[in-house]
Amino acid sequence: MASSPPRPASAAAHRRRIQAPPPSAVAYLSAAVALLVLAAVAFSRAGPSFPHPPATRRCRPDAEGSWSAGVFLGDSPFSLEPIEHWGISKADGAAWPVANPVVTCADVEESGFPSSFVAKPFLFLQGDAIYLFFETKNPITSQGDIAAAVSKDAGATWQQLGVVLDEEWHLSYPYVFSYKNKVYMMPESSKNGDLRLYRALDFPLKWKMDKVLLKKPLVDSVIVKFQGPYWLLGTDLSSNGAKQNKELSIWYSNSPLGPWIPHKQNLIHTTGNRLGARNGGRPFIYNGNLYRVGKGQGGGSGHGIQVFKVEVLKPNEYKEVEVPFVINKQLKGQNAWNGARSHHLDVQQLPSGQLWIGVMDGDRVPSGDAFHRLTTGYMLYGVVLILVLLLGGLIGAINCALPLRWCLPHTEKRSGLFNVEQRFFLYHKLCSLISNLSKLGSLIGGRINYRTWKGKVYVVVVVLILVVVTCVGTHYIYGGNGAEEPYPVKGKYSQFTLLTMTYDARLWNLKMFVEHYSKCASVRDIVVVWNKGQPPAQAELNSVVPVRIRVEDKNSLNNRFNLDSEIKTRAVMELDDDIMMTCDDLERGFKVWREHPDRIIGYYPRLSEGSPLEYRNERYARQQGRYNMVLTGAAFMDHGVAFKRYWSKEAEVGRQIVDSFFNCEDVLLNFLFANASLTSTVEYVKPAWAIDMSKFSGVAISRNTQAHYHVRSKCLAKFSEMYGNLTDKRFFNSRGDSWDV
Repeated sequence: MASSPPRPASAAAHRRRIQAPPPSAVAYLSAAVALLVLAAVAFSRAGPSFPHPPATRRCRPDAEGSWSAGVFLGDSPFSLEPIEHWGISKADGAAWPVANPVVTCADVEESGFPSSFVAKPFLFLQGDAIYLFFETKNPITSQGDIAAAVSKDAGATWQQLGVVLDEEWHLSYPYVFSYKNKVYMMPESSKNGDLRLYRALDFPLKWKMDKVLLKKPLVDSVIVKFQGPYWLLGTDLSSNGAKQNKELSIWYSNSPLGPWIPHKQNLIHTTGNRLGARNGGRPFIYNGNLYRVGKGQGGGSGHGIQVFKVEVLKPNEYKEVEVPFVINKQLKGQNAWNGARSHHLDVQQLPSGQLWIGVMDGDRVPSGDAFHRLTTGYMLYGVVLILVLLLGGLIGAINCALPLRWCLPHTEKRSGLFNVEQRFFLYHKLCSLISNLSKLGSLIGGRINYRTWKGKVYVVVVVLILVVVTCVGTHYIYGGNGAEEPYPVKGKYSQFTLLTMTYDARLWNLKMFVEHYSKCASVRDIVVVWNKGQPPAQAELNSVVPVRIRVEDKNSLNNRFNLDSEIKTRAVMELDDDIMMTCDDLERGFKVWREHPDRIIGYYPRLSEGSPLEYRNERYARQQGRYNMVLTGAAFMDHGVAFKRYWSKEAEVGRQIVDSFFNCEDVLLNFLFANASLTSTVEYVKPAWAIDMSKFSGVAISRNTQAHYHVRSKCLAKFSEMYGNLTDKRFFNSRGDSWDV
């Protein structure tokens, strides 16, 4: 009797592998989905868990971006500086100084009109008042409307007037001008197929359609009177192959009301590559020359501003050349309100004749950012799905073999859409695909025995990859644009000076410190108090804001609070160079200080109590539920008040104690504030996270915690004899903004 042929080794091995039944496909997929959903939810809630207080909630930007408007001032149109560089301060709103942006979609929403962005602003000067007209997009109707605001302090503060022109179609680019004592507006209405002129019945709130200037879908049109005639410049979308950013058309007339005669050279193309042809604001006349503002390189929303000097403007001839035009712009990326792009500028001379004022829009994220983030996130989710199915096949939980019956031809009546040959060809291709997939499934099926230690390692590695990819995808979809934005107070933004004290042994700390914090939105400049050793050269510090190194004659902790007339802001953030925290943490602390500018706002609370007074750490303070001191190594303060108190006659003995112990300068300042006020003098802000880099460098004065606290307790005893007790105590979670929990 012939013996049966031996089984292939692979078949025997396969039988051994499947002796332990694999998990069912339903159980496996359920567990995988549950794990990944848990990871996604946990990651989406990770990081700062601090909600925005109701008064500071920001409007939600849409797919077109988060546009807002800023004011610039200068001696000429070519020397404009952001308003914060002019040191204009407003106590109403605690803005010392006022900073851009000055008008945002949140301002429009607070006036009762839904808005997702503010863009394409135009100025209209009338006496001492400056009116601002701009496009605001209604997120409910997804339509652009025209809104207005007014300023009576050279653009520092703006009163919102709400939406002043709303049609059934999209409106934008509200070009406003006066003619024969009447005020007109010529907004873009290309969606309606024409260019319309509106006349103010009750300026600036009520407008009436006066006439149709051109029955053409023009975008971003302007009218300017130059060398006699009126000239109308715009981009005509009705021409064959018209491109919004690359073509310019011109008409001329003896009146801005028309009739308009087309230029002999229409369509007019600017520059060799035709960039900047589309208007990006009002033309202006300076030193007798006419300049046209164009949209710079980019997509539909542009990325910059270009200025062209018009050399020839005649009914049959037009010539312009680009001229250098640079506006001082923050290089803080997405943390700056206009860090990614700008596409509109209107500049006019103030009635005084001394200054020019410009208004520019800006966005912190590039065009298509939201779409890119969503696309990337869902692609990563797709990778996760493929990996889940692959892992399921490898451990035998999912059968990857497809039944061949899927490729059998159907017997129903032929539809007539395909002949027999075409149907046979499609079935053949389908069978080939199913066969290849089945072969692949048989090759990978059950290849990993998840009950062995090696199989468990494989599974754990793949699961970790799945969790990481899921978290990254979740970050792209739900993590926002990555910007750490400032918080307005009463609709106004401001800036502060960052001050740190260091010496040569901590240079590596300083370099990281400057590079990181210079990108925070509200940081105007950085002052480095150099206490000992050879100071670094400016080139060694990578900063996007000005850095000033103040070299001291004596190595003293008192130098931290030296009077400094070169500080240009009222707020100073005293921050040790070995503390690293997020820009959002700084912005939250700055907002709290602007609401309480008479106090010290710090991130490290301490409690001193007992008899005699004993210096206790944050853990003890939290156990007691209260604090009465904050460390000034990470604190906001009014330098004009704090530094004067510190260097007052009554603090002289206290400063000597600081020098003798080489410690306690922050304790002394807390006593001086408490001695000068009958109300609370400190406020705590909890950082999302903070890293003490001194733990790695080993050069901190407080590395021996027990000895450090003992010295501070001695300071408390001496200071309490001179300045009284720190009796007032603040309770955690008492401010109402959930930032002091």
